[in-house]
Amino acid sequence: MYHRPTLNHIIKMQIILNGQQKNLDHNITLSALLDSLNLQPDTVVVEINGRIIKPGQDPLPELKDGDKVELIRFVGGG
Repeated sequence: MYHRPTLNHIIKMQIILNGQQKNLDHNITLSALLDSLNLQPDTVVVEINGRIIKPGQDPLPELKDGDKVELIRFVGGG
């Protein structure tokens, strides 16, 4: 029996973010992901599928279903 995909199946994707599965809207950019997490791009090091994204890289890449994203945050202190 054929089941017609719902809109939720069409516009969602999954990534692995710091080892945890995360559902996102399809075609989200790295910039939008950082915004949704309230992170400033200049305060994190980003790795996508083992490739480090250079700080200030413009444009930031679009994420794809199945991407493995690691965010490493800078913490100041004294």
